Amino acid sequence: MTDATNLTELEADFTRQRTLLNLPPKPWMPVTKGPSGDPVLDVAIIGAGLCGLVANAALGMDGISNVRLLDRAPAGQEGPWITFARMETLRTIKEAAGPALGIPALTFRAWFEAQWGVAAWDDMTLAPRTMWMDYLKWYRKMTKPDIINDCDVTEIVPEGALFRLSTSTGEIWARRVVLATGLDALGAPKLPPVAQGLPQGSVYHSADVFDVDSLKGKRVIVVGAGASAMDNAAAALEAGCARLDLLIRRPALPAIDKFTGTGSRGMTAGYMALTDAQKWEIMDLGDKFPVPPPAHSVARVARHKNAHLHLGAPINAMSHGANGLSVETPKGVIEADVAIFATGFGISEQSRPELSQFFGHWRTWADVVGADKAAKNPVLAAHPYLNADFTFAERTAGTCPALARLCCFAYAAVPSQGKVTSGIPSATEGARRLSSGLVRSFFAEDAAFHLDRFATYDTPDFEPDIWPASELAAAN
Repeated sequence: MTDATNLTELEADFTRQRTLLNLPPKPWMPVTKGPSGDPVLDVAIIGAGLCGLVANAALGMDGISNVRLLDRAPAGQEGPWITFARMETLRTIKEAAGPALGIPALTFRAWFEAQWGVAAWDDMTLAPRTMWMDYLKWYRKMTKPDIINDCDVTEIVPEGALFRLSTSTGEIWARRVVLATGLDALGAPKLPPVAQGLPQGSVYHSADVFDVDSLKGKRVIVVGAGASAMDNAAAALEAGCARLDLLIRRPALPAIDKFTGTGSRGMTAGYMALTDAQKWEIMDLGDKFPVPPPAHSVARVARHKNAHLHLGAPINAMSHGANGLSVETPKGVIEADVAIFATGFGISEQSRPELSQFFGHWRTWADVVGADKAAKNPVLAAHPYLNADFTFAERTAGTCPALARLCCFAYAAVPSQGKVTSGIPSATEGARRLSSGLVRSFFAEDAAFHLDRFATYDTPDFEPDIWPASELAAAN
Protein backbone atom coordinates (compact mmCIF):
# COMPACT_ATOMS: atom_id res chain seq x y z
CA MET A 1 0.00 0.00 0.00
CA THR A 2 1.33 3.40 -0.92
CA ASP A 3 1.61 6.25 1.56
CA ALA A 4 0.56 9.52 -0.10
CA THR A 5 1.48 11.51 3.03
CA ASN A 6 5.09 10.40 2.87
CA LEU A 7 5.24 11.23 -0.84
CA THR A 8 3.98 14.72 -0.07
CA GLU A 9 6.73 15.05 2.53
CA LEU A 10 9.30 13.87 -0.01
CA GLU A 11 8.12 16.49 -2.48
CA ALA A 12 8.54 19.17 0.17
CA ASP A 13 12.01 17.82 0.89
CA PHE A 14 12.84 17.98 -2.82
CA THR A 15 11.97 21.69 -2.80
CA ARG A 16 14.16 22.26 0.26
CA GLN A 17 17.09 20.35 -1.25
CA ARG A 18 16.90 22.49 -4.36
CA THR A 19 16.91 25.56 -2.13
CA LEU A 20 20.00 24.29 -0.33
CA LEU A 21 21.69 23.93 -3.73
CA ASN A 22 20.63 27.49 -4.65
CA LEU A 23 18.38 26.26 -7.45
CA PRO A 24 17.11 27.46 -9.75
CA PRO A 25 19.90 29.94 -10.60
CA LYS A 26 19.12 33.48 -11.67
CA PRO A 27 18.32 33.95 -15.37
CA TRP A 28 21.22 34.95 -17.60
CA MET A 29 20.13 34.20 -21.17
CA PRO A 30 19.11 37.05 -23.51
CA VAL A 31 15.74 36.97 -25.26
CA THR A 32 16.07 36.06 -28.92
CA LYS A 33 13.47 37.15 -31.47
CA GLY A 34 12.39 35.20 -34.52
CA PRO A 35 11.57 36.46 -38.04
CA SER A 36 8.13 37.61 -36.93
CA GLY A 37 9.50 39.41 -33.88
CA ASP A 38 8.26 36.79 -31.42
CA PRO A 39 10.62 35.23 -28.85
CA VAL A 40 12.05 31.86 -29.88
CA LEU A 41 13.08 28.86 -27.82
CA ASP A 42 16.65 28.61 -26.68
CA VAL A 43 16.45 24.82 -26.90
CA ALA A 44 13.94 22.49 -28.52
CA ILE A 45 14.31 18.91 -27.26
CA ILE A 46 12.80 16.25 -29.50
CA GLY A 47 11.74 13.46 -27.18
CA ALA A 48 10.32 13.56 -23.66
CA GLY A 49 11.45 10.18 -22.43
CA LEU A 50 14.28 9.56 -19.98
CA CYS A 51 16.97 11.44 -21.95
CA GLY A 52 14.69 14.35 -22.82
CA LEU A 53 13.51 14.81 -19.23
CA VAL A 54 16.97 14.69 -17.66
CA ALA A 55 18.41 16.98 -20.35
CA ASN A 56 15.72 19.55 -19.64
CA ALA A 57 16.27 19.33 -15.88
CA ALA A 58 20.04 19.73 -16.27
CA LEU A 59 19.57 22.79 -18.49
CA GLY A 60 17.27 24.31 -15.89
CA MET A 61 19.93 23.80 -13.22
CA ASP A 62 22.34 25.75 -15.43
CA GLY A 63 19.92 28.64 -15.90
CA ILE A 64 18.63 27.71 -19.38
CA SER A 65 14.88 27.56 -18.88
CA ASN A 66 13.48 28.64 -22.25
CA VAL A 67 13.21 25.00 -23.31
CA ARG A 68 10.40 22.95 -24.80
CA LEU A 69 10.14 19.20 -25.29
CA LEU A 70 8.27 17.73 -28.25
CA ASP A 71 7.11 14.11 -28.17
CA ARG A 72 4.92 12.25 -30.65
CA ALA A 73 3.55 9.97 -27.91
CA PRO A 74 0.57 10.82 -25.70
CA ALA A 75 1.38 12.09 -22.21
CA GLY A 76 2.50 9.26 -19.97
CA GLN A 77 3.47 6.96 -22.85
CA GLU A 78 6.84 8.44 -23.75
CA GLY A 79 9.66 5.97 -24.30
CA PRO A 80 9.46 2.17 -24.41
CA TRP A 81 8.42 1.39 -20.85
CA ILE A 82 4.70 0.76 -21.33
CA THR A 83 4.60 0.54 -25.12
CA PHE A 84 6.94 -2.04 -26.64
CA ALA A 85 9.17 -3.00 -23.69
CA ARG A 86 8.16 -6.48 -22.48
CA MET A 87 10.51 -7.29 -19.63
CA GLU A 88 9.03 -7.80 -16.18
CA THR A 89 11.64 -5.68 -14.41
CA LEU A 90 14.36 -3.23 -15.31
CA ARG A 91 17.77 -4.69 -16.07
CA THR A 92 19.45 -1.82 -14.21
CA ILE A 93 20.24 -2.25 -10.52
CA LYS A 94 17.64 -0.55 -8.36
CA GLU A 95 20.28 1.56 -6.58
CA ALA A 96 21.27 3.47 -9.73
CA ALA A 97 20.69 7.19 -9.16
CA GLY A 98 19.81 7.61 -12.82
CA PRO A 99 18.42 11.03 -13.75
CA ALA A 100 18.42 12.49 -10.21
CA LEU A 101 21.16 15.06 -11.04
CA GLY A 102 22.66 14.84 -7.56
CA ILE A 103 19.40 15.62 -5.71
CA PRO A 104 18.69 12.77 -3.24
CA ALA A 105 14.94 13.45 -3.07
CA LEU A 106 14.68 13.03 -6.85
CA THR A 107 16.00 9.46 -6.91
CA PHE A 108 13.89 6.41 -7.67
CA ARG A 109 14.83 5.02 -4.26
CA ALA A 110 13.53 8.08 -2.40
CA TRP A 111 10.29 7.97 -4.42
CA PHE A 112 9.86 4.24 -3.73
CA GLU A 113 10.64 4.34 -0.01
CA ALA A 114 8.34 7.31 0.53
CA GLN A 115 5.42 5.17 -0.64
CA TRP A 116 6.28 1.58 0.29
CA GLY A 117 8.95 1.89 2.96
CA VAL A 118 12.51 0.73 3.54
CA ALA A 119 11.61 -2.93 4.16
CA ALA A 120 9.87 -3.15 0.79
CA TRP A 121 12.91 -1.60 -0.85
CA ASP A 122 15.19 -4.19 0.75
CA ASP A 123 12.87 -6.99 -0.41
CA MET A 124 12.77 -5.79 -4.04
CA THR A 125 15.44 -7.23 -6.32
CA LEU A 126 14.83 -5.16 -9.47
CA ALA A 127 12.33 -2.41 -10.17
CA PRO A 128 9.16 -3.46 -12.02
CA ARG A 129 9.12 -1.96 -15.52
CA THR A 130 5.74 -0.23 -15.22
CA MET A 131 6.71 1.17 -11.82
CA TRP A 132 9.70 2.86 -13.46
CA MET A 133 7.30 4.63 -15.81
CA ASP A 134 5.29 5.77 -12.78
CA TYR A 135 8.50 7.21 -11.35
CA LEU A 136 9.23 9.07 -14.60
CA LYS A 137 5.75 10.59 -14.49
CA TRP A 138 6.53 11.81 -10.97
CA TYR A 139 9.94 13.06 -12.15
CA ARG A 140 8.10 15.05 -14.80
CA LYS A 141 5.79 16.48 -12.12
CA MET A 142 8.73 17.59 -9.98
CA THR A 143 10.92 19.05 -12.72
CA LYS A 144 8.00 20.77 -14.51
CA PRO A 145 9.15 20.54 -18.14
CA ASP A 146 7.31 22.38 -20.89
CA ILE A 147 6.14 19.46 -23.05
CA ILE A 148 3.96 19.24 -26.14
CA ASN A 149 2.71 15.68 -26.52
CA ASP A 150 1.14 14.15 -29.64
CA CYS A 151 3.60 16.31 -31.55
CA ASP A 152 5.42 14.80 -34.53
CA VAL A 153 8.40 16.78 -35.86
CA THR A 154 8.31 16.53 -39.66
CA GLU A 155 11.11 18.89 -40.70
CA ILE A 156 14.08 20.71 -39.16
CA VAL A 157 15.45 23.49 -41.35
CA PRO A 158 18.37 25.84 -40.56
CA GLU A 159 17.35 29.47 -41.04
CA GLY A 160 20.36 31.69 -40.31
CA ALA A 161 21.25 31.30 -36.64
CA LEU A 162 17.94 29.55 -35.89
CA PHE A 163 16.15 26.31 -36.64
CA ARG A 164 12.62 26.22 -38.00
CA LEU A 165 10.80 23.10 -36.89
CA SER A 166 7.67 21.99 -38.72
CA THR A 167 5.50 19.85 -36.47
CA SER A 168 2.05 18.33 -36.47
CA THR A 169 0.98 21.00 -33.98
CA GLY A 170 2.51 24.03 -35.69
CA GLU A 171 5.76 25.79 -36.45
CA ILE A 172 8.44 26.28 -33.79
CA TRP A 173 11.66 28.32 -33.88
CA ALA A 174 14.67 27.48 -31.71
CA ARG A 175 18.35 28.39 -31.37
CA ARG A 176 19.40 24.81 -30.58
CA VAL A 177 17.85 21.41 -31.22
CA VAL A 178 18.58 18.33 -29.11
CA LEU A 179 17.64 14.91 -30.48
CA ALA A 180 16.63 12.84 -27.45
CA THR A 181 14.78 10.20 -29.40
CA GLY A 182 16.20 7.02 -27.92
CA LEU A 183 17.34 3.90 -29.71
CA ASP A 184 16.15 4.89 -33.18
CA ALA A 185 17.17 8.55 -33.13
CA LEU A 186 18.79 8.50 -36.57
CA GLY A 187 16.90 5.61 -38.12
CA ALA A 188 14.33 2.96 -37.35
CA PRO A 189 13.92 -0.62 -36.13
CA LYS A 190 16.04 -2.82 -38.38
CA LEU A 191 14.47 -5.76 -40.19
CA PRO A 192 16.76 -8.01 -42.27
CA PRO A 193 15.93 -8.37 -45.97
CA VAL A 194 14.46 -11.88 -45.48
CA ALA A 195 11.77 -10.39 -43.23
CA GLN A 196 10.63 -7.70 -45.61
CA GLY A 197 7.65 -7.93 -47.93
CA LEU A 198 5.80 -10.54 -45.89
CA PRO A 199 2.08 -10.19 -45.03
CA GLN A 200 1.15 -7.67 -42.34
CA GLY A 201 0.70 -9.29 -38.97
CA SER A 202 3.07 -12.17 -39.73
CA VAL A 203 6.28 -10.29 -38.98
CA TYR A 204 7.05 -7.81 -36.21
CA HIS A 205 10.09 -6.04 -34.86
CA SER A 206 10.59 -6.21 -31.10
CA ALA A 207 10.10 -2.41 -31.03
CA ASP A 208 6.67 -2.65 -32.66
CA VAL A 209 3.60 -2.07 -30.55
CA PHE A 210 1.24 -4.99 -30.98
CA ASP A 211 -1.25 -7.00 -28.91
CA VAL A 212 0.76 -9.81 -27.35
CA ASP A 213 -2.47 -11.65 -26.52
CA SER A 214 -3.01 -12.11 -30.27
CA LEU A 215 -0.20 -14.68 -30.14
CA LYS A 216 -2.30 -17.13 -28.12
CA GLY A 217 -2.42 -20.53 -29.81
CA LYS A 218 0.05 -19.51 -32.54
CA ARG A 219 3.44 -20.83 -33.55
CA VAL A 220 5.94 -18.06 -32.89
CA ILE A 221 9.59 -17.64 -33.75
CA VAL A 222 11.78 -14.98 -32.17
CA VAL A 223 15.06 -14.01 -33.80
CA GLY A 224 17.89 -12.66 -31.66
CA ALA A 225 20.09 -13.41 -28.66
CA GLY A 226 19.70 -10.27 -26.56
CA ALA A 227 17.44 -9.14 -23.76
CA SER A 228 14.63 -7.93 -26.02
CA ALA A 229 14.57 -11.31 -27.78
CA MET A 230 14.13 -13.09 -24.46
CA ASP A 231 11.53 -10.57 -23.32
CA ASN A 232 9.43 -11.07 -26.45
CA ALA A 233 9.81 -14.83 -26.29
CA ALA A 234 8.64 -14.83 -22.67
CA ALA A 235 5.72 -12.52 -23.45
CA ALA A 236 4.58 -14.82 -26.29
CA LEU A 237 4.81 -17.90 -24.04
CA GLU A 238 2.94 -16.20 -21.22
CA ALA A 239 0.26 -15.15 -23.70
CA GLY A 240 -0.28 -18.84 -24.51
CA CYS A 241 1.48 -19.35 -27.83
CA ALA A 242 1.39 -22.95 -29.03
CA ARG A 243 5.12 -23.19 -29.69
CA LEU A 244 8.08 -20.85 -29.38
CA ASP A 245 11.30 -21.22 -31.37
CA LEU A 246 14.16 -18.86 -30.52
CA LEU A 247 16.67 -18.61 -33.40
CA ILE A 248 20.21 -17.43 -32.66
CA ARG A 249 22.87 -17.24 -35.37
CA ARG A 250 25.72 -17.51 -32.86
CA PRO A 251 26.96 -20.90 -31.62
CA ALA A 252 26.16 -20.03 -27.99
CA LEU A 253 24.10 -17.61 -25.95
CA PRO A 254 26.13 -14.48 -25.14
CA ALA A 255 27.01 -14.61 -21.46
CA ILE A 256 29.76 -12.03 -20.86
CA ASP A 257 28.62 -8.46 -20.21
CA LYS A 258 31.82 -6.49 -20.73
CA PHE A 259 30.24 -3.07 -20.39
CA THR A 260 28.60 -3.82 -17.03
CA GLY A 261 31.49 -5.94 -15.79
CA THR A 262 34.06 -3.21 -16.44
CA GLY A 263 31.76 -0.27 -15.79
CA SER A 264 32.95 2.38 -13.36
CA ARG A 265 32.94 6.11 -12.72
CA GLY A 266 36.25 6.14 -14.53
CA MET A 267 34.76 4.59 -17.64
CA THR A 268 31.76 6.92 -17.53
CA ALA A 269 33.54 10.21 -16.88
CA GLY A 270 36.92 9.34 -18.38
CA TYR A 271 35.80 7.90 -21.72
CA MET A 272 36.02 11.31 -23.36
CA ALA A 273 39.76 11.44 -22.69
CA LEU A 274 40.39 8.38 -24.87
CA THR A 275 41.74 8.73 -28.38
CA ASP A 276 39.46 7.95 -31.31
CA ALA A 277 41.41 4.73 -31.88
CA GLN A 278 40.84 3.66 -28.26
CA LYS A 279 37.12 4.48 -28.42
CA TRP A 280 36.76 2.45 -31.59
CA GLU A 281 38.62 -0.49 -30.05
CA ILE A 282 36.29 -0.57 -27.04
CA MET A 283 33.09 -0.30 -29.06
CA ASP A 284 34.24 -2.72 -31.76
CA LEU A 285 35.25 -5.30 -29.16
CA GLY A 286 31.95 -4.72 -27.38
CA ASP A 287 30.11 -5.67 -30.57
CA LYS A 288 32.01 -8.97 -30.62
CA PHE A 289 30.72 -9.61 -27.09
CA PRO A 290 27.11 -8.40 -27.31
CA VAL A 291 25.27 -7.58 -24.10
CA PRO A 292 23.75 -10.85 -22.89
CA PRO A 293 20.17 -11.23 -21.73
CA PRO A 294 19.83 -11.24 -17.93
CA ALA A 295 19.85 -14.69 -16.38
CA HIS A 296 16.35 -14.18 -15.01
CA SER A 297 15.09 -13.35 -18.51
CA VAL A 298 16.55 -16.59 -19.88
CA ALA A 299 14.97 -18.53 -17.01
CA ARG A 300 11.63 -16.84 -17.73
CA VAL A 301 11.68 -18.46 -21.19
CA ALA A 302 13.41 -21.75 -20.41
CA ARG A 303 10.83 -22.83 -17.85
CA HIS A 304 8.24 -23.35 -20.60
CA LYS A 305 8.22 -26.83 -22.12
CA ASN A 306 7.02 -25.51 -25.48
CA ALA A 307 10.04 -23.20 -25.80
CA HIS A 308 12.86 -24.36 -28.07
CA LEU A 309 16.32 -22.82 -28.43
CA HIS A 310 18.19 -23.15 -31.74
CA LEU A 311 21.88 -22.13 -31.81
CA GLY A 312 23.86 -21.60 -35.00
CA ALA A 313 20.57 -21.03 -36.77
CA PRO A 314 20.60 -17.89 -38.91
CA ILE A 315 17.67 -17.45 -41.26
CA ASN A 316 18.62 -18.18 -44.85
CA ALA A 317 15.17 -17.54 -46.35
CA MET A 318 11.56 -16.88 -45.37
CA SER A 319 8.35 -17.28 -47.31
CA HIS A 320 4.65 -17.23 -46.63
CA GLY A 321 2.15 -19.79 -47.86
CA ALA A 322 -1.04 -21.59 -46.98
CA ASN A 323 0.53 -23.00 -43.80
CA GLY A 324 1.93 -19.67 -42.67
CA LEU A 325 5.63 -18.81 -42.54
CA SER A 326 8.31 -21.17 -43.73
CA VAL A 327 11.68 -20.34 -42.20
CA GLU A 328 14.79 -21.94 -43.63
CA THR A 329 17.85 -22.32 -41.37
CA PRO A 330 21.00 -24.48 -41.54
CA LYS A 331 19.38 -26.67 -38.90
CA GLY A 332 16.24 -27.25 -40.96
CA VAL A 333 12.92 -25.63 -41.84
CA ILE A 334 10.59 -24.25 -39.16
CA GLU A 335 6.96 -23.38 -39.79
CA ALA A 336 5.38 -20.57 -37.84
CA ASP A 337 2.49 -18.14 -37.80
CA VAL A 338 4.37 -15.11 -36.49
CA ALA A 339 8.01 -14.04 -36.46
CA ILE A 340 9.38 -11.39 -34.09
CA PHE A 341 12.78 -9.93 -34.95
CA ALA A 342 14.82 -8.53 -32.07
CA THR A 343 17.46 -7.27 -34.49
CA GLY A 344 18.18 -3.79 -33.21
CA PHE A 345 18.03 -0.41 -34.88
CA GLY A 346 19.69 1.04 -37.94
CA ILE A 347 20.74 4.47 -39.13
CA SER A 348 18.61 5.37 -42.14
CA GLU A 349 18.01 8.63 -43.97
CA GLN A 350 14.78 7.28 -45.44
CA SER A 351 13.40 6.64 -41.96
CA ARG A 352 14.13 10.17 -40.74
CA PRO A 353 12.84 12.69 -43.30
CA GLU A 354 12.89 15.41 -40.64
CA LEU A 355 16.71 15.21 -40.73
CA SER A 356 17.01 15.35 -44.52
CA GLN A 357 18.85 18.69 -44.33
CA PHE A 358 21.70 17.07 -42.41
CA PHE A 359 22.19 13.49 -43.61
CA GLY A 360 25.37 13.19 -45.62
CA HIS A 361 26.83 16.31 -44.04
CA TRP A 362 27.84 14.95 -40.65
CA ARG A 363 31.04 13.07 -40.06
CA THR A 364 30.72 9.36 -39.26
CA TRP A 365 33.03 6.93 -37.56
CA ALA A 366 33.77 5.49 -40.99
CA ASP A 367 35.33 8.83 -41.87
CA VAL A 368 37.50 8.59 -38.75
CA VAL A 369 38.73 4.99 -38.79
CA GLY A 370 39.05 4.48 -42.54
CA ALA A 371 37.56 2.10 -45.07
CA ASP A 372 39.29 -1.09 -43.90
CA LYS A 373 38.11 -0.93 -40.29
CA ALA A 374 34.69 0.40 -41.30
CA ALA A 375 34.15 -2.58 -43.61
CA LYS A 376 34.70 -4.95 -40.67
CA ASN A 377 31.99 -3.26 -38.58
CA PRO A 378 29.75 -1.21 -40.90
CA VAL A 379 27.00 -0.79 -38.30
CA LEU A 380 29.34 0.87 -35.82
CA ALA A 381 31.02 2.84 -38.59
CA ALA A 382 27.71 4.38 -39.64
CA HIS A 383 27.30 6.13 -36.29
CA PRO A 384 27.86 9.88 -36.22
CA TYR A 385 31.17 11.17 -34.93
CA LEU A 386 30.12 13.75 -32.34
CA ASN A 387 31.99 16.61 -30.75
CA ALA A 388 32.53 16.69 -26.99
CA ASP A 389 29.31 18.70 -26.52
CA PHE A 390 27.15 16.15 -28.40
CA THR A 391 26.98 18.32 -31.53
CA PHE A 392 27.51 16.76 -34.94
CA ALA A 393 30.85 17.32 -36.65
CA GLU A 394 30.87 18.40 -40.27
CA ARG A 395 32.23 15.94 -42.79
CA THR A 396 33.47 18.84 -44.91
CA ALA A 397 34.11 22.10 -43.10
CA GLY A 398 31.73 24.91 -44.04
CA THR A 399 29.16 22.79 -45.88
CA CYS A 400 26.62 22.60 -43.03
CA PRO A 401 27.56 24.94 -40.15
CA ALA A 402 24.15 24.39 -38.53
CA LEU A 403 25.40 20.99 -37.31
CA ALA A 404 27.28 22.88 -34.58
CA ARG A 405 23.87 23.75 -33.12
CA LEU A 406 22.30 20.27 -33.46
CA CYS A 407 22.91 17.81 -30.60
CA CYS A 408 22.48 14.05 -30.55
CA PHE A 409 21.58 13.08 -26.99
CA ALA A 410 20.39 9.59 -27.94
CA TYR A 411 21.73 6.06 -28.34
CA ALA A 412 23.62 6.95 -31.52
CA ALA A 413 25.96 9.07 -29.37
CA VAL A 414 27.45 6.06 -27.57
CA PRO A 415 30.56 5.48 -29.74
CA SER A 416 31.55 9.15 -29.36
CA GLN A 417 30.42 9.79 -25.78
CA GLY A 418 30.41 6.42 -24.06
CA LYS A 419 27.40 4.81 -22.45
CA VAL A 420 25.79 7.96 -21.08
CA THR A 421 22.77 7.91 -23.41
CA SER A 422 22.08 4.18 -23.51
CA GLY A 423 20.07 3.72 -20.37
CA ILE A 424 19.45 4.72 -16.77
CA PRO A 425 22.77 4.46 -14.85
CA SER A 426 24.75 7.36 -16.36
CA ALA A 427 21.88 9.66 -17.37
CA THR A 428 23.04 12.40 -15.00
CA GLU A 429 26.61 12.35 -16.33
CA GLY A 430 25.39 12.67 -19.90
CA ALA A 431 22.88 15.41 -19.17
CA ARG A 432 25.41 17.51 -17.28
CA ARG A 433 27.91 17.13 -20.13
CA LEU A 434 25.26 18.16 -22.65
CA SER A 435 24.13 21.13 -20.58
CA SER A 436 27.68 22.36 -19.94
CA GLY A 437 28.35 22.28 -23.65
CA LEU A 438 25.23 24.28 -24.42
CA VAL A 439 26.10 26.84 -21.74
CA ARG A 440 29.52 27.38 -23.30
CA SER A 441 28.05 27.57 -26.79
CA PHE A 442 25.38 30.09 -25.86
CA PHE A 443 27.71 32.26 -23.80
CA ALA A 444 30.25 32.47 -26.60
CA GLU A 445 27.58 33.18 -29.21
CA ASP A 446 26.08 35.91 -27.02
CA ALA A 447 29.47 37.37 -25.99
CA ALA A 448 28.58 40.86 -27.26
CA PHE A 449 25.40 40.88 -25.15
CA HIS A 450 27.27 39.78 -22.02
CA LEU A 451 30.12 42.21 -22.61
CA ASP A 452 27.69 45.08 -23.04
CA ARG A 453 25.82 43.99 -19.92
CA PHE A 454 29.10 43.94 -18.04
CA ALA A 455 30.20 47.34 -19.38
CA THR A 456 26.91 49.11 -18.66
CA TYR A 457 26.19 47.61 -15.24
CA ASP A 458 26.21 50.53 -12.82
CA THR A 459 24.06 49.55 -9.84
CA PRO A 460 25.99 50.43 -6.64
CA ASP A 461 26.04 47.98 -3.76
CA PHE A 462 25.70 50.91 -1.29
CA GLU A 463 25.23 54.68 -1.21
CA PRO A 464 28.41 56.77 -1.65
CA ASP A 465 27.91 58.57 1.72
CA ILE A 466 27.72 55.30 3.71
CA TRP A 467 30.95 56.39 5.44
CA PRO A 468 31.74 60.12 5.30
CA ALA A 469 35.39 60.86 4.69
CA SER A 470 37.46 62.72 7.30
CA GLU A 471 39.59 65.80 6.67
CA LEU A 472 43.27 65.40 7.39
CA ALA A 473 44.70 67.94 9.86
CA ALA A 474 47.15 70.41 8.28
CA ALA A 475 50.79 69.64 9.02
CA ASN A 476 52.68 72.19 11.25
